[in-house]
Amino acid sequence: MFGLAVLVVMGLYLLISIVAVRAAVIHARKQGRRAWVWGLVTAVVMYNLVFWDWIPTVATHQYYCATEAGFWTYKTVDQWKQENPGVMETLTTQRIWPSEHVGDMKNYISTDSINHRFNYVFQKAGPFFLNRWRHEQALVDSKAGFVLARQVDFSTGNGNVGGEIELRFWLHSDGCASGRDQAIAFVRFLEQFKGVEK
Repeated sequence: MFGLAVLVVMGLYLLISIVAVRAAVIHARKQGRRAWVWGLVTAVVMYNLVFWDWIPTVATHQYYCATEAGFWTYKTVDQWKQENPGVMETLTTQRIWPSEHVGDMKNYISTDSINHRFNYVFQKAGPFFLNRWRHEQALVDSKAGFVLARQVDFSTGNGNVGGEIELRFWLHSDGCASGRDQAIAFVRFLEQFKGVEK
């Protein structure tokens, strides 16, 4: 039902925009001015009333995806095993990981204890300029305080964050183009450190 309402509103706005451009062209012709200039200016104004931040949002999202997003491994399983001989065999995990949540629905850090040695940390921050959100997940050796791997991704728009609904759905992006593959790579890396389930 919500989708139908959005389509109706957008259809009405498009109709109003067409009428406004046509009226500007007719007025310009009557005044002996350049009709195409008046029509173009009116079309740009009507577009920017609603979509003024669409191109800057997409450009900003692309920039942060290209410069700050990614998946990094700081220490492999084999390197960690060499530095901690015999510990991997003692790791056990619970079906439900004990967790700690600090922050609100929009900005928070969630720390899940995978086992007695490793924590999974997820941090969400935003909104930043042009309604951009930063998501970071990390695997941390809780004893050494060392990050073994992390993955950073960016999204835009509200979606349904904290109960707020973003009516301008065209601004919504779930993440960077390579974000899903990097998240899968991160989870596969994390799985190696879980240990045997109790």
